[in-house]
Amino acid sequence: MKYVNKEIKKVDGIGLITGKPFYTDDMVANQEYLIIKLLRSPHAHAKIKSIDTTVAKKVPGVEAIYTYEDVPQTMFTLAGQSYPEPSPYDRKILDEYVRYVGDPVAIVAAVDERTAQKAMNLIKVEYEVLEAVVDYEKALDSHILVHRDKAHINYNNIGYDNTRNLASSYLQEKGDVDKGLKESEVIIENTYYTQPQIHAMMETYRSAAYFDVYGRLTVISSTQIPFHVRRHLARALEYPSSRIRVMKPKLGGGFGGKQTSVCEIYPAFVTLKTGKPSKIVYTRKETQAYSNTRHAMRLTVKIGSDREGNIKAIDINVLSNTGAYGEHAPTVTALVVYKTFPLYEKIPMRCKANIVYSNTTVGGAFRGYGATQGTFAVESAVNELAHKLGLDPTEVRMKNLVNQSETVSGDIKKCIEIGKKSFGWENRKVLDMGNGKVRASGMAVTMQGSGIANVDTGSATVKLHDSGDFTVMLGVTDMGQGCDTVLSQMAAEVLEVPLEKIIVNTADTDTSPYDPGAYASSGTYVTGNAVVIACEKMKKEIIKSAAKLMNKSEDELEYKGEYVEAQDGTRLTLKEIGVRSVSFEGQNQIITTGTWGGKTSPPPFIASFVEVEVDTLTGETNVVDFLSVVDCGIPINPALARVQVEGGIAQGIGLALTEEITIDEKGRLLQDTLMQYKIPSRKDIGGNVKVIFSNSNEPTGPFGAKSIGEVVINTAAPAIADAVYNATKARVRSLPITSEKLFWEITLK
Repeated sequence: MKYVNKEIKKVDGIGLITGKPFYTDDMVANQEYLIIKLLRSPHAHAKIKSIDTTVAKKVPGVEAIYTYEDVPQTMFTLAGQSYPEPSPYDRKILDEYVRYVGDPVAIVAAVDERTAQKAMNLIKVEYEVLEAVVDYEKALDSHILVHRDKAHINYNNIGYDNTRNLASSYLQEKGDVDKGLKESEVIIENTYYTQPQIHAMMETYRSAAYFDVYGRLTVISSTQIPFHVRRHLARALEYPSSRIRVMKPKLGGGFGGKQTSVCEIYPAFVTLKTGKPSKIVYTRKETQAYSNTRHAMRLTVKIGSDREGNIKAIDINVLSNTGAYGEHAPTVTALVVYKTFPLYEKIPMRCKANIVYSNTTVGGAFRGYGATQGTFAVESAVNELAHKLGLDPTEVRMKNLVNQSETVSGDIKKCIEIGKKSFGWENRKVLDMGNGKVRASGMAVTMQGSGIANVDTGSATVKLHDSGDFTVMLGVTDMGQGCDTVLSQMAAEVLEVPLEKIIVNTADTDTSPYDPGAYASSGTYVTGNAVVIACEKMKKEIIKSAAKLMNKSEDELEYKGEYVEAQDGTRLTLKEIGVRSVSFEGQNQIITTGTWGGKTSPPPFIASFVEVEVDTLTGETNVVDFLSVVDCGIPINPALARVQVEGGIAQGIGLALTEEITIDEKGRLLQDTLMQYKIPSRKDIGGNVKVIFSNSNEPTGPFGAKSIGEVVINTAAPAIADAVYNATKARVRSLPITSEKLFWEITLK
């Protein structure tokens, strides 16, 4: 292949690194937009008794101030999910009740930020402060109800019950778990905690709105989900979706946070009410504390086996915190099941989960979705079982993991074998480095999916220009992962033209074909298949058009990339076909569209191995060596795939060691800046991060490819936790494994 499986530089790389104006705020810079600020609740739970905006409205330059009395009362969800969304419709633009510290109370629009801030400080709010439930472990069946009124739900089977603070609940089982546990010779049961990780993307949440020349509401947003945003706005604003246009410029990162429509509703509402352009830019504090986080979870895992390490059953009990609103509540926690059950396919497994409301920051989508939390708990339990049996953790996994088959294209056991050899696993011993420092190793495995089977689809439209070039119009969102480049490579490969002849255009709900957005690891697999279909159709349409122009039958012609050739040797170049097709002679603008959705979601696999150095005197842990062996099918662009893995490892290290969240008794999230919330730097991820691809061929994927975007984050935490245990014999089951936690575990053991 000429372009696929080649390390080609990102098509937008030079523009991005040289600071070209591609981002949301660039699109509206130096224009007269009203600036929006949100007055937020200082209380975790309260009823608004009165709001006095009289003085604030008199501040010169204030355009408008809106409260819950001024907004539509339609309930909706902000979750970026295909319609009908599984998430409950449990929020309004503004509400009489506030349910977490930071919940919006009033919308202030003014000529500049200083004026908006001044007016906001002059708003007088009288609250009836209500008792709050800020500890999600106390939320289920609490006398404190986060939502007094029942929300609309699209599915009756999500286990919603607001009277119990349940946003969702479920029970899934395969095989006879009770029988397996009864037959087990060894049983262990432990509880694991994962924290509400913050996305910490470079570009904070931001959006702008204006009326175009046709009187349509146009929204520019840093979002992963432009089509879902349009649908949410139409419902929340009670405004026709045909009158709304959403455009997505480049994103400065998202990691799942922008799979929720965090801020678009506010400028859209202000512009709709005032008729004037408006914009909102979240501060870092708002982005950290008042938007959404990974769902915090408590996972209790019971695992039974015989003495040879053959696992007989795994039983998982989950309590997940969706926070004040139920965005993604039913689906995130479901991935605890969907991404662990198939990995241990032949083992009976059961998972009971309750996803609860609490008066805390909203839980949302985060890279890995619920698979990250589930992987930490299940893989940690497997490691602990191996220790109890006195077996190598790789040996236990080789006995129990899913085998490659006709329905499973990848081979996780092959990943383990490659990793053991490359990492020198057999020779990695516990090393005393002196001065209280000890080195040791750990490992873990994981899987994810490629799109959402039987739900989401992707589309691509290809247009032949009179210049002989092609525009590939996409609805999928490139947020830095490089899908514009990967999809361009596929188009160039199928159309057999140089990459420079492929023009990528994304994402605009007016001109782009429908795509649910950048989530569920769907870009390469789902939208990639759509690109291949559209390009194959394009070749056929070019042949058809050339046949008419050359007065020959289609059977006589062959598509040769940059030209079409007849059996007699005559040719027409793509430029000639393009020019003549759109002329009076041809009267045919050649455009094709491909749409594709998967009946399956083929799993990428990873086996990771890590060595850490622990200072047993202080509890400080540093990553020394990290290896991930990845099966993502055939990587379309190995360089970009490698960067995805390295970035996921870094986020996983942060989850494991440093990214701590504290919510005080009043419901305040304390790590609300990057000074308090520590994400890993290059120094923190170790001097030797290595990625190896164990290629397989996925028959349903474009050019044999599967996904890679999310699976990469899952293994770091359980592998590091076990390495720390091997170094200290102290087991920390609550993330992150900070030096303080580990110090006390070492001291008290």
